[in-house]
Amino acid sequence: MPLIGYARVSTEDQTPLPQSQALKSAGCAEIHEEQASGGNRARPVLARVLERIGKGDTLVVVRIDRLARSLSHLLEVIERLEAKGAFFRSIQDPIDTGSPQGKFTLQVLGAAAEFERALIRERTKAGLASARTKGRVGG
Repeated sequence: MPLIGYARVSTEDQTPLPQSQALKSAGCAEIHEEQASGGNRARPVLARVLERIGKGDTLVVVRIDRLARSLSHLLEVIERLEAKGAFFRSIQDPIDTGSPQGKFTLQVLGAAAEFERALIRERTKAGLASARTKGRVGG
Protein backbone atom coordinates (compact mmCIF):
# COMPACT_ATOMS: atom_id res chain seq x y z
CA MET A 1 0.00 0.00 0.00
CA PRO A 2 2.38 2.67 -1.21
CA LEU A 3 1.95 6.35 -0.53
CA ILE A 4 2.31 8.35 -3.75
CA GLY A 5 3.02 12.06 -3.36
CA TYR A 6 1.88 14.83 -5.71
CA ALA A 7 3.38 18.32 -5.42
CA ARG A 8 2.15 21.20 -7.59
CA VAL A 9 3.27 24.81 -7.90
CA SER A 10 1.47 27.40 -10.02
CA THR A 11 4.39 29.34 -11.51
CA GLU A 12 7.99 28.83 -12.55
CA ASP A 13 9.02 31.25 -9.77
CA GLN A 14 7.81 28.80 -7.13
CA THR A 15 9.61 25.66 -6.01
CA PRO A 16 7.93 22.36 -5.12
CA LEU A 17 10.78 21.52 -2.71
CA PRO A 18 8.91 22.30 0.57
CA GLN A 19 5.97 20.18 -0.58
CA SER A 20 8.26 17.36 -1.70
CA GLN A 21 10.06 17.39 1.64
CA ALA A 22 6.75 17.23 3.53
CA LEU A 23 5.58 14.36 1.32
CA LYS A 24 8.83 12.49 1.90
CA SER A 25 8.48 13.02 5.66
CA ALA A 26 4.92 11.63 5.42
CA GLY A 27 6.35 8.40 4.03
CA CYS A 28 5.72 8.77 0.30
CA ALA A 29 7.66 6.16 -1.66
CA GLU A 30 7.49 8.25 -4.82
CA ILE A 31 6.82 11.94 -5.40
CA HIS A 32 5.63 13.56 -8.62
CA GLU A 33 6.14 17.31 -9.14
CA GLU A 34 4.23 19.56 -11.53
CA GLN A 35 4.20 23.24 -12.48
CA ALA A 36 0.66 24.16 -13.55
CA SER A 37 -2.19 26.44 -12.53
CA GLY A 38 -4.62 24.85 -10.10
CA GLY A 39 -7.49 26.05 -12.26
CA ASN A 40 -6.15 24.11 -15.23
CA ARG A 41 -7.47 20.55 -15.23
CA ALA A 42 -5.12 19.50 -18.04
CA ARG A 43 -2.13 18.47 -15.96
CA PRO A 44 -0.01 15.73 -17.58
CA VAL A 45 1.85 14.70 -14.42
CA LEU A 46 -1.36 14.32 -12.42
CA ALA A 47 -2.95 12.41 -15.32
CA ARG A 48 -0.03 9.93 -15.35
CA VAL A 49 -0.21 9.49 -11.57
CA LEU A 50 -3.95 8.79 -11.73
CA GLU A 51 -3.39 6.28 -14.55
CA ARG A 52 -0.70 4.38 -12.61
CA ILE A 53 -2.21 4.42 -9.14
CA GLY A 54 -3.53 1.05 -8.06
CA LYS A 55 -5.70 -0.71 -5.53
CA GLY A 56 -4.66 0.07 -1.96
CA ASP A 57 -2.40 2.98 -3.00
CA THR A 58 -2.89 6.41 -1.44
CA LEU A 59 -2.41 9.69 -3.29
CA VAL A 60 -0.95 12.20 -0.82
CA VAL A 61 -0.79 16.00 -1.15
CA VAL A 62 0.32 18.67 1.31
CA ARG A 63 -2.96 20.65 0.96
CA ILE A 64 -6.07 19.98 -1.12
CA ASP A 65 -5.54 23.18 -3.14
CA ARG A 66 -2.37 21.54 -4.52
CA LEU A 67 -4.61 18.91 -6.13
CA ALA A 68 -7.73 20.86 -7.16
CA ARG A 69 -9.19 24.34 -6.91
CA SER A 70 -12.81 23.44 -7.59
CA LEU A 71 -15.06 21.05 -5.75
CA SER A 72 -16.10 19.39 -8.99
CA HIS A 73 -12.48 18.66 -9.98
CA LEU A 74 -11.60 17.47 -6.50
CA LEU A 75 -14.54 15.08 -6.42
CA GLU A 76 -13.72 13.88 -9.94
CA VAL A 77 -10.20 12.93 -8.85
CA ILE A 78 -11.49 11.25 -5.67
CA GLU A 79 -14.03 9.25 -7.69
CA ARG A 80 -11.26 8.07 -10.04
CA LEU A 81 -9.20 6.97 -7.06
CA GLU A 82 -12.13 5.20 -5.42
CA ALA A 83 -12.95 3.39 -8.70
CA LYS A 84 -9.43 1.94 -8.57
CA GLY A 85 -9.66 1.04 -4.89
CA ALA A 86 -7.20 3.81 -4.02
CA PHE A 87 -7.37 6.51 -1.35
CA PHE A 88 -6.60 10.21 -0.91
CA ARG A 89 -4.83 11.92 1.97
CA SER A 90 -4.02 15.57 2.59
CA ILE A 91 -1.31 16.24 5.15
CA GLN A 92 -2.27 19.71 6.39
CA ASP A 93 -6.05 19.58 6.19
CA PRO A 94 -6.03 16.60 7.44
CA ILE A 95 -8.13 14.37 5.22
CA ASP A 96 -8.03 10.64 4.65
CA THR A 97 -10.73 9.13 2.43
CA GLY A 98 -10.32 5.84 4.21
CA SER A 99 -12.95 7.01 6.73
CA PRO A 100 -16.48 8.48 6.44
CA GLN A 101 -15.35 11.51 8.48
CA GLY A 102 -12.47 12.05 6.05
CA LYS A 103 -14.84 11.97 3.08
CA PHE A 104 -17.14 14.50 4.73
CA THR A 105 -14.26 16.81 5.65
CA LEU A 106 -12.97 16.58 2.08
CA GLN A 107 -16.28 17.83 0.69
CA VAL A 108 -16.44 20.73 3.15
CA LEU A 109 -12.86 21.83 2.46
CA GLY A 110 -13.33 21.42 -1.28
CA ALA A 111 -16.32 23.75 -1.15
CA ALA A 112 -14.26 26.29 0.82
CA ALA A 113 -11.47 26.16 -1.79
CA GLU A 114 -13.99 26.72 -4.58
CA PHE A 115 -15.53 29.64 -2.68
CA GLU A 116 -12.11 31.23 -2.16
CA ARG A 117 -11.29 30.95 -5.87
CA ALA A 118 -14.63 32.60 -6.77
CA LEU A 119 -13.87 35.48 -4.38
CA ILE A 120 -10.45 35.98 -5.96
CA ARG A 121 -12.06 36.03 -9.42
CA GLU A 122 -14.60 38.64 -8.26
CA ARG A 123 -11.89 40.86 -6.75
CA THR A 124 -9.79 40.57 -9.89
CA LYS A 125 -12.72 41.54 -12.14
CA ALA A 126 -13.59 44.48 -9.87
CA GLY A 127 -9.97 45.65 -9.88
CA LEU A 128 -9.74 45.46 -13.67
CA ALA A 129 -13.05 47.33 -14.06
CA SER A 130 -11.84 50.04 -11.68
CA ALA A 131 -8.57 50.35 -13.58
CA ARG A 132 -10.43 50.70 -16.90
CA THR A 133 -12.51 53.58 -15.51
CA LYS A 134 -9.21 55.30 -14.68
CA GLY A 135 -7.88 54.74 -18.19
CA ARG A 136 -5.47 51.94 -17.29
CA VAL A 137 -5.32 48.65 -19.13
CA GLY A 138 -4.74 45.37 -17.30
CA GLY A 139 -5.01 46.67 -13.74
